[in-house]
Amino acid sequence: MTHSESELLEDANPLPAALDPRLRAQFTFLIEADKLKTVLRQSPLAAADRRENDAEHSWHLALMVPLLAEYADEPIDVGHTTKLVIVHDLIEIYAGDTPLYDTEAGTSQQEREAAAADRLFGLLPGDQAREFRSLWDEFEARSTPEARFAKAMDRLQPLLLNWMAKGGTWRTPGVTAETVRARKAVIGDASAALWEAGKRLIDEGERRGWARSGGQAR
Repeated sequence: MTHSESELLEDANPLPAALDPRLRAQFTFLIEADKLKTVLRQSPLAAADRRENDAEHSWHLALMVPLLAEYADEPIDVGHTTKLVIVHDLIEIYAGDTPLYDTEAGTSQQEREAAAADRLFGLLPGDQAREFRSLWDEFEARSTPEARFAKAMDRLQPLLLNWMAKGGTWRTPGVTAETVRARKAVIGDASAALWEAGKRLIDEGERRGWARSGGQAR
């Protein structure tokens, strides 16, 4: 079944009118969130010969937060950080995924994603709409230890997948090992230990020919 860009999934089989209005809005949002499973990312899976989708990516980040929190340079609230990683990619339901090494797509990313956040979180009851938008804004601003760690997980997870793929998106035309280091350096804003490990993977990938040597691609 296909849907136009303006349609909600719930429109295909409307919820009973007798439902409590708040619960109906929450159910509508949850049904719409199922679209996240259809948004493909560039990163290859380690366990199968296909690309991962956004829902799989979000789940992996939610697992990484409690597992790797001990490496955070600043104390973090694990529960709050988990909320950040679960919420931050939801807007790609409408904005689509913007590949890390696609500089052209990156020029419109902020505008597209802000509009998508308005549209998606607007489906929720007012208090939750404000809460989820606040979480998304916090992640984007990286102004808290939790947001910085959440962003680090977002950059570390595909690094691990690309390592398992013997390069993966590191082999994108125009991308060099130095490009990868530059785009992944944000990991170091939250964890010196994890960034040191990340650099070791990139360096070894370059040594093995999985990422091109040379200056940063422009």
